[in-house]
Amino acid sequence: MTIQEMPGSTAYRPSPPPAWKPRTDPAPLLPDPEPYRVLGTEAAARVDPALMRTLYAELVRGRRYNAQATALTRQGRLAVYPSSTGQEACEVAAAAVLKEQDWLFPSYRDTLAAVARGLDPVQALTLLRGDWHTGYDPREVRIAPLCTPLATQLPHAVGLAHAARLKGDDVVALAMVGDGGTSEGDFHEALNFAAVWQAPVVFLVQNNGFAISVPLAKQTAAPSLAHKAVGYGMPGRLVDGNDVAAMHEVLTEAVERARRGGGPTLIEAVTYRMEAHTNADDATRYRVDAEVEAWRDHDPIVLLERELTERGMLDDDGVRAAREAAEAMAADLRARMNADPVLDPMELFAQVYTERTAQLREQEAQLRAELEAEAER
Repeated sequence: MTIQEMPGSTAYRPSPPPAWKPRTDPAPLLPDPEPYRVLGTEAAARVDPALMRTLYAELVRGRRYNAQATALTRQGRLAVYPSSTGQEACEVAAAAVLKEQDWLFPSYRDTLAAVARGLDPVQALTLLRGDWHTGYDPREVRIAPLCTPLATQLPHAVGLAHAARLKGDDVVALAMVGDGGTSEGDFHEALNFAAVWQAPVVFLVQNNGFAISVPLAKQTAAPSLAHKAVGYGMPGRLVDGNDVAAMHEVLTEAVERARRGGGPTLIEAVTYRMEAHTNADDATRYRVDAEVEAWRDHDPIVLLERELTERGMLDDDGVRAAREAAEAMAADLRARMNADPVLDPMELFAQVYTERTAQLREQEAQLRAELEAEAER
């Protein structure tokens, strides 16, 4: 017998639901119908020439960094390298818009963003070399650990940003992810929490066309990834990811909005991965050369160099100076990466827990005994 069937009971009658109304007006949250651009438009005249030249030098340096890191994999000095060649505008702009106290949460492809933020290139590649779990102190450089799991850094960024706001700290977190990462549950959870808490965090999605070999059309039926922002109650911005001036402008606005207490923003940067997913991938199996060649005309360095040259803000000497500085960086990186590192196996147990567990202490003692026995032999 149910409660409704008991003698003297009154049948359950649910009260009518309250009238539905949207919590926020969706119109201001919608992204532009086309990716926002600056270079090649009248808006380019408003950009600070000094900033444009600085961004150009960083793009050239970033391209050379990618080429040198790729070469190191072929020489056996790196186990793997996920190149961001073609995506340098996203990487450089992300680092440029942050203040010293802000935090960058990169994905595994974003070593260039970490380097552009000031991280030693050798430290940025330590994980991919297999020497250390991270290779740098995240708290010192305000860069979260580089790691390969997809989208796990996004909830971390939200947590840090929310905690900073609760403490009254002037901190914004910028979290980077690829289009493939938007198919992960962590993406949903991070955006939902960020919007509910109005956390000072900016999500930058680099839509480079493929999640390894899976094209975007097989991942989502949304009009754009930027449109997903509306479902969480935050603004979405659709930007030309190869236009570094547009990237800098949109990211700056989003970071400043977050800093003022305006909450999170989702930015989709439409770009292209010019090289394979990693050196272990054969990209010819899922895309044709003609597609890659078409994107070369929209190369971020070419776009900015053309703009600066036409406006008389860059000459041959300026191009040469940027390339020479980039080559000096590559030579230093090559020399230091070619030196065999001195590794201490006992460091495996460092930086894991504040207080080591009993199992970890047992493993540490076992390894130490084995190393001492080997040294005696």
